[in-house]
Amino acid sequence: MPRTSPSRLELALISEVEKYGYTVTAPRLERWRQRLWLARTKDWCTPDGAVRPEIIKRTIDLAHASTQGRSISWAGWAFWAIDDTPETAALLRQALLTALRRPLERAGVDVDQVPQGDSDEAFDAREELANQLMCNRRSPRRDLDGALRAGAAEAGVTLPPAQTVPNIFHSTLTEPGARMMIGGTADVGFDALMESWEATWPEGKELIEHIRAAYHQAALAGVDLMAESPLATGYVGLIQAVENADDERLCAAVRACTRASGTLAVLWIRAGQNPGVVPRLMNDVMWDQWVRVGGLAPGGAGGEAAIAINTVQYLVLPGWANDLHRYQAFMDSLINTPGACP
Repeated sequence: MPRTSPSRLELALISEVEKYGYTVTAPRLERWRQRLWLARTKDWCTPDGAVRPEIIKRTIDLAHASTQGRSISWAGWAFWAIDDTPETAALLRQALLTALRRPLERAGVDVDQVPQGDSDEAFDAREELANQLMCNRRSPRRDLDGALRAGAAEAGVTLPPAQTVPNIFHSTLTEPGARMMIGGTADVGFDALMESWEATWPEGKELIEHIRAAYHQAALAGVDLMAESPLATGYVGLIQAVENADDERLCAAVRACTRASGTLAVLWIRAGQNPGVVPRLMNDVMWDQWVRVGGLAPGGAGGEAAIAINTVQYLVLPGWANDLHRYQAFMDSLINTPGACP
């Protein structure tokens, strides 16, 4: 028989949360407990019977994340990652895998059924799947970096020089990217990838030639840099990175990625009154390696996909995790130091 009235502890917690301007209900508390975002009731109390401060804070955080009827989305992943138990890690792993698979499933592509091998038939089948993935996909005229640079140019503001292609979502890049997602780096090849970069970033010719030279130098030494890419085996490799990560490492990755995205969102809001923060954010390798490819993660499925990709980068790219932690410290300094954002 369903319970019709809140328990004494629930009423106490509801009352504490109301002091901070938030309203929660007993049914909502129950849903959060069932999702393991909130501890079980038996773990709420201090020895003297009061509600523990960390339970109050967690409930406030949950209430804030779900205001105005929004889905908690990837904010809920942060709570699982913070708790870092076998149960929450299992839920987190499944949520990440669902987010990674969702774009392909929407295009009717089953990543588990992608033909393998280097036969002409398998290659042609993967090409067809890549075309299916790109079907009805529109390429934005500019990505975040390009939009900012266009606006700055109109306003006569100087931004740090671009460090990579001006629009990472240009069809010239996303088409080989789709083939790489389906079949891995072998289905695209290094030279074809560099040609697509040249087509979208003619002013980057010097850097592209430097990358070419480094690649061919490594090849002479017997090292295939493309084979070391996280996309060496396509989307399968990204999924396997999540499947094979141990619980502690997986939770650490999601904690770092969700915290960084939350901090960046705060800075982005402040940039409306303090535009000087944007050039400082851009003048770092993590602008291109993280911010432009999902750092500003929205709520909903799009943000979940971004956090999932960021998590894979954290897990598999050498040095990426250290760079994110360094960038996090930098963002914290911009928030916490008066005058840091002129």
